[in-house]
Amino acid sequence: MQPTYLHVALRKKYGPNHTWWPARSRFEVIVGAILTQNTNWRNVEAAIANLRKAEMLNIEKIAGADLTALKKLVRPAGFYNQKARRLRDISRYLMERWNGNIDKFFNRAVWQIREELLDLKGIGPETADSILLYAGNKAVLPVDAYTFRIVNRLNKTDFKKYDELQNYFYKNMSHNVRSFKELHGLLVEHAKAACKTKPVCKQCIVASSCKSRQL
Repeated sequence: MQPTYLHVALRKKYGPNHTWWPARSRFEVIVGAILTQNTNWRNVEAAIANLRKAEMLNIEKIAGADLTALKKLVRPAGFYNQKARRLRDISRYLMERWNGNIDKFFNRAVWQIREELLDLKGIGPETADSILLYAGNKAVLPVDAYTFRIVNRLNKTDFKKYDELQNYFYKNMSHNVRSFKELHGLLVEHAKAACKTKPVCKQCIVASSCKSRQL
């Protein structure tokens, strides 16, 4: 079973255009990508709601924010000491290096942007790639814990390295922003609905296929 087959199967189950990332702006995507580290989206939503209510969901304001006050606002997302600092650091970087112009920041080769993001403390491959795909509209596929879980279970493989699994998808499907957004969203939906920590294989549209096909 090729990744394209998996994509089609999940699309039939959950519907087309099932993109995952909810945000009102490119900067909100960046904020969400940092806040969602090691927590669930419900907690992230609470933290973003705090920032919005305080009128702080803005590059310039977060860049100049008092760290103690920022920690209180993002507290619902957990690990608030690190996350508040990471939010301020990336906001300051965007202000100092790019004058707060996100469009200009993303208007470059994807590898250049990715290298800069990974150079920032606290930004790993998954966070960087989520920012690239959803805020930058770049053809990059984020590989999260759900992706590892689904692929390893279906294929009875043991992918452990981020780049290894990501490259597997790259080699076996076309690079397309819309497809990557949809596939990522479908994988998230499927992991929550069926391929849970304790899987509900009877509800899995691809479980029967994985026994006789190879991803």
